[in-house]
Amino acid sequence: MTVIKETIVRRKKSSDEVVISLSNISKKYTITHEKPTLVEDVSRILHFQKKEEYWALKNVNLTIHKGEKVGFYGPNGVGKTTLLKIIAGISAPTKGSVKTKGRIISLIDLEAGFHPDLTGQENIFLNGLIVGMSRDEIKEKLKQIIDFADIGDFITAPLYTYSSGMKLRLGFSVAIHAEPDVLLLDEIISMGDENFRKRTSQLMKKMFGNGTTLLLVSHSIQYLKENCNKLLVLSHE
Repeated sequence: MTVIKETIVRRKKSSDEVVISLSNISKKYTITHEKPTLVEDVSRILHFQKKEEYWALKNVNLTIHKGEKVGFYGPNGVGKTTLLKIIAGISAPTKGSVKTKGRIISLIDLEAGFHPDLTGQENIFLNGLIVGMSRDEIKEKLKQIIDFADIGDFITAPLYTYSSGMKLRLGFSVAIHAEPDVLLLDEIISMGDENFRKRTSQLMKKMFGNGTTLLLVSHSIQYLKENCNKLLVLSHE
């Protein structure tokens, strides 16, 4: 069973509106420990392959209210990112039900929603449509997205020429200008340069003042305490 221990980092007036409700969520992966290397061995090995069931999450119940800033902490393999992917709809639970409300935007994987052969500007339209923005909305906010990303002339270059930091700035800029009701992040936002982190912090404070809900995964408990009002520590029994 997945155990979640809750710690209140700082008191915050909570809304009664529930934006995320998880009921008995479980996620199972099947791990195969033997891989055939020769075509003639396939039939034989298929009968003797050792397969192991691994439950990344088991019987998770969780309720998150509008405007909460929730941090997820725990060792590798405990299911933190898996949980956020299920909430985002990227992954389906093996068991249980998920109820969400509003526009949920995930910035867990820098490559998600981008195509390496398209330019930065083309990827803004592609990623924007994927996260639920209309074409007119993207056109209206295009200059703001480009200005915040601050990647210069690379905006017209293909994405495969970008550094990880440039992909981070572009992906984050699209995400926040999509005005999400719920924003899912991992600690990649702490990887940017000082100027980017400062601009990000200012904009996030404005977003959360307007009631945006944050779910943040990190290996740094101090980072979570600085950015969240509630801390959830995951472990396996």
